[in-house]
Amino acid sequence: MSQDSPRYDIIIYGATSFVGQIMLEYLAQYSDEPIKWAIAGRNEQKLITAKDANQLAHISHIIADADDEAALRAMCAQTKVIISTVGPYALYGETLVKVCAETGTDYCDLTGEPQWIKAMLDKYEATAKASGARIINSAGFDSIPSDLGVYALQQHAIETTGKPASQIKMRVRKLKGGASGGTIASMLNVVEEAGNNPQLRKLLVNPYVLCPDGHTFTQRQTNHKKAQYEEDTQMWIMPFIMAAINERIVHRTNGLLHNQYGEQFLYDEAMSAKKGIQAWGMTLGLGAFMLGASFKPIRNLLAKHVLPKPGEGPSKAEQLNGSFDMRFYSTLDNGSKVVAQVTGDRDPGYGSTAKMLTQAALCLSKDVPDLAGGFWTPAAALNQPLMDRLAQHAGVNVTIMD
Repeated sequence: MSQDSPRYDIIIYGATSFVGQIMLEYLAQYSDEPIKWAIAGRNEQKLITAKDANQLAHISHIIADADDEAALRAMCAQTKVIISTVGPYALYGETLVKVCAETGTDYCDLTGEPQWIKAMLDKYEATAKASGARIINSAGFDSIPSDLGVYALQQHAIETTGKPASQIKMRVRKLKGGASGGTIASMLNVVEEAGNNPQLRKLLVNPYVLCPDGHTFTQRQTNHKKAQYEEDTQMWIMPFIMAAINERIVHRTNGLLHNQYGEQFLYDEAMSAKKGIQAWGMTLGLGAFMLGASFKPIRNLLAKHVLPKPGEGPSKAEQLNGSFDMRFYSTLDNGSKVVAQVTGDRDPGYGSTAKMLTQAALCLSKDVPDLAGGFWTPAAALNQPLMDRLAQHAGVNVTIMD
């Protein structure tokens, strides 16, 4: 970072978004450590309303539009880390990444848009390395649990056998929560972009698209497209929509860690189901949704009349009653079977994501002073310090179950 003594540890940009407002509520009650923080966005009245709702009148607010480069530069000059919740990032996120990369300001977001991350890497990675800006994408439910779950299992494998696990399978055992309009908008935007750009469709199916330049990964990865019974885990599985971002983040982590997981590492994600009829029903439903969303009239109809709109999402009760349980299965080099588990105590996409994103930013601000500039993943940049923070402050636990 270029700032010698910035005024704030973190600034939440997009503080009136659905996730941003949950983060405000979380920080309003957070007393585990001293934090200097502020909020930012384009609408001053909405910022003031959000502060009043959480009795945060003493917290400063900053006005900056997503495409106002001068205002974003002035904002970045005041903080160690910017947290961006302004999505879809492909529509609204680039200028802030550009400014952070140029000014040496650290940055975290919760994007699940691999095509946008790839574009930002191509445009600004060299700039971030030169300025010292540490930029961490996908620091929410996508993709912290996947990234840290694999990292923890691999550290266990290396410590116990001297070699990494050659294959890990992540299976979602429990996922209780709702979707927000912001996430839906991002998903529909990816579908629209892919429909208009054949090259983008080709890019999106490449599991190594986010890996560092010069990587040597060529192993064909499993891509779950249908329901099936899996003999080794003895469960029915079905496609997991977030695998498209999570798997690519995990492979990028491997590249950033100098192939610590091995050049031939295999990784795939799927959801588990109790019965075959459930697995097939969910698979067919997801397929029908994605097919319908690929046609503009149907996509527009869904966005306007069926799906949650930006700013809408699960209720407070749904967030508090939500949870997730993800298992990571592997057979190690010595023949022993090992399972890692990542659990969260809130709605995964919002209640837990707000806490994970906040703690990732605080970890970046306070715990990893020697991390070099560049585009990072949560596990490659923050690993054990972030796992410790999540267990202590966010209700997210990473454990080995062998």
